[in-house]
Amino acid sequence: MPVALDMDATLRFLTGLLATPSPTGYHEEAIAYVSNAFADLHLPGLSMRQNSKGALIATLQGQRTTSPRALAAHVDTLGAMVCEIKSNGRLMLTQIGSYAWQSIEGENVTVHCSGDGKRYRGTVQTVNPSVHTSKKVSEAKREQETMEVRLDARTASKGETLALGIDVGDFVFLDPRTEITDTGYIKSRHLDDKAGVAVLYGALLAIGATAILPAQRTTFFISNYEEVGHGAATGIPGDVAELLVVDMAASTTGEHQNSDEYSVGICAKDSSGPYDLQMRRRLVQLCRQEGISYKLDTYPYYGSDGSAFLRAGGDVRVGLIGPGLDASHGYERTHRDSLEATIRLAINYIMT
Repeated sequence: MPVALDMDATLRFLTGLLATPSPTGYHEEAIAYVSNAFADLHLPGLSMRQNSKGALIATLQGQRTTSPRALAAHVDTLGAMVCEIKSNGRLMLTQIGSYAWQSIEGENVTVHCSGDGKRYRGTVQTVNPSVHTSKKVSEAKREQETMEVRLDARTASKGETLALGIDVGDFVFLDPRTEITDTGYIKSRHLDDKAGVAVLYGALLAIGATAILPAQRTTFFISNYEEVGHGAATGIPGDVAELLVVDMAASTTGEHQNSDEYSVGICAKDSSGPYDLQMRRRLVQLCRQEGISYKLDTYPYYGSDGSAFLRAGGDVRVGLIGPGLDASHGYERTHRDSLEATIRLAINYIMT
């Protein structure tokens, strides 16, 4: 189905979402951002609500309700939390989500005080970061005990840091460092899975311009606990027959991977097992008949909101697609072409 895409508007949405912090457990700002953006589309028949966990559930009426569908993407990201205020006033972190410690070395961060809402800037570094004072800088292990946040505040003791309002349990936001190049690349932290949310936004934007209802009643589920494994365990309507997950990490490029940064990735299998063969065949067929560049792939160390819903007892067929991503759970990169291919496949799935 040929539909005009507004990629500039989609990229503006994505840039704004990337700038909105949302490590798992801190989702209010990002969910509000998405909810407001969906509302601004003024789609007839679009209803929105949040479940008790804070996920956004947006439902668009369709031409039929014989086989309702859902599409899911998650707004929560990697991040950290203060687990100890050290005697020197610096912070020890515990990870939110899973990543290599060296991938955040040297990254600027924001510490959000849970008590009063104040925010302080800082930098993640090793406890001995200077080559002028240590001969073991390059070979030292990067792990929880050897990493710390150097605060951009005058503090040299635990008491002084506590006096700032910082305490154990405060969230730490990693800077996204978003850049869109003139060659079409999109570089940023947290493309997993804010680019997936942007795919749903781009699809809704295009569908609204057609004034044609989806083939079936369709729910757009914006998950907020995916990185810790239970995002879509609840909240998707019980009568949904198919769930299409749009997840950025699903198309990770790397050794032994078939995906690239310029196509839509279609997942055949991940760590939880194979995805629904019927849905996979239909997604491939849509790509072929619409001329959408795609790659089939398997992801051995990956799980999705589809896995969470199935484990919770969901009686659905599940498929998974996503834009091709390089360096997942690090400083990530994709390309505008891959984002566009994924939006086009999502639209054709929704409308046929």
